[in-house]
Amino acid sequence: MNVLDLIGRKNELFTADIHQNEAELKNLISASKFLVIGGAGSIGSATTKEIFKRNPKKLHVVDISENNMVELVRDIRSSFGYIDGDFQTFALDIGSIEYDAFWEADGDYDYVLNLSALKHVRSEKDPFTLMRMIDVNVFNTDKTLQQSIDKGVKKYFCVSTDKAANPVNMMGASKRIMEMFLMRRSQQINISTARFANVAFSDGSLLHGFNKRIEKKQPIVAPNDIKRYFVTPKESGELCLMSCIFGENRDIFFPKLSEHLHLITFAEIAVKYLNELGYEPYLCQNEEEARTLVESLPAEGKWPCLFTASDTTGEKDFEEFFTENETLDMARFENLGVIKNDLNIEQDKLQLFESTIQALKINKKWDKEEIVNLFFKMLPDFGHKETGKYLDAKM
Repeated sequence: MNVLDLIGRKNELFTADIHQNEAELKNLISASKFLVIGGAGSIGSATTKEIFKRNPKKLHVVDISENNMVELVRDIRSSFGYIDGDFQTFALDIGSIEYDAFWEADGDYDYVLNLSALKHVRSEKDPFTLMRMIDVNVFNTDKTLQQSIDKGVKKYFCVSTDKAANPVNMMGASKRIMEMFLMRRSQQINISTARFANVAFSDGSLLHGFNKRIEKKQPIVAPNDIKRYFVTPKESGELCLMSCIFGENRDIFFPKLSEHLHLITFAEIAVKYLNELGYEPYLCQNEEEARTLVESLPAEGKWPCLFTASDTTGEKDFEEFFTENETLDMARFENLGVIKNDLNIEQDKLQLFESTIQALKINKKWDKEEIVNLFFKMLPDFGHKETGKYLDAKM
């Protein structure tokens, strides 16, 4: 199944930029040592493969998921074989003592790429998962940044999100706050990052869920009123690599995607997806009808679908990679835009965030409202709206 066709594009986005810079990429990577954190997730594995195929001197991959790590190794061996350099994987939680011991035992890297994240909007539904999202997206990033500084790492890259531009949900806001923490550390180490579009068919995404629904003979459900930008998994790896290697200090890379050409609804992708599989979408009126008809319709070449308007907390009406207040360089690359940031440290806000979260943790008691209020103090223009409805309450 051609992912590009499903998301409404004919060509890969970064082909020209990669081709133009390929010689320099190969030279730099073959002479360098890399650590990829969160390297077995969808974006992490794509980035790891982009590094691996250019023959790095050293490539270590850390991920909390043992199963995903096994699949990453199988995928790499089946696709690219072997390299002369030191390639190893470690099933570790970067928030753990074990990871700290791993770092102290080695830590000899030129580039550290952090692709670990809690990425789902649904992670804000309860105060406990929300606190873990803060830990993973903000404090683990800050910790691994300081470790990189202590060991003299040349460059630190981490993933942000398009949802950090004028955020309306806690996930996007946590990444925007992460960017504020990056700014403080950028005095001591070169940092670059990337704001993403949705990665088509990434683990846990709605499109990945389409595969699971077909596999389990269940209805396809999708919002019909939300348009999103998409990149392929390979493009996500290329975006990370280009930012890591060519990003200057405090640069944020993003894909140049056209609102007119590239925005598409999940429902539109669902229709294309089912057509590719030889099914005609059958629009149902409610969940019960969809669950009932899935027993009979596939035999007739039809698949039950429920396309509805979105009414859950944290969904943004439109997507954007930058705000009107950010300075852009749109000339350096053909299909990569770059946000240029001057040094701007909001130390009082960072200290407030650290001390407030620490106090809540020590008390082992907090509610969502306390954290939301803190986020508003950090980001006065935060557009969060609580609807009382979450994705976990939907089919």
